[in-house]
Amino acid sequence: MLQSIIGPIAGLAGSWLDAKSQAQAASAKLKLTEAEAKAKIMLSKETSVADWERIMAQGSQSSWKDEWFVIVLSIPLVLAFIPGTEGWVDSGFEQLSKAPDWYFYSLGIAISASFGVIGVQKFFKR
Repeated sequence: MLQSIIGPIAGLAGSWLDAKSQAQAASAKLKLTEAEAKAKIMLSKETSVADWERIMAQGSQSSWKDEWFVIVLSIPLVLAFIPGTEGWVDSGFEQLSKAPDWYFYSLGIAISASFGVIGVQKFFKR
């Protein structure tokens, strides 16, 4: 009689354990699939950025735009140290303070594109 009661209970417990084990395996598989998908997205993003930077670097090998931006941005710095030209620097910055925001955003985008977005981001993180 005891055996007739224990048998079904053991079978029920065994099937409950199997279901629990399958649920845990499915949960683990789902987490692994999510992690793999996130890894692919991150790799794709990093590859895209690296490819874009490489293309921009190749395109700027024969370009003077980087040097031009450096020269133009250096003019006020140099003039500030030449006696008699300080007024020009002050006057120039005073005039620039009246410029619309879109002008500075456009200038920032142009400089970022010239030097590379990654380089600009690293500069401003310092």
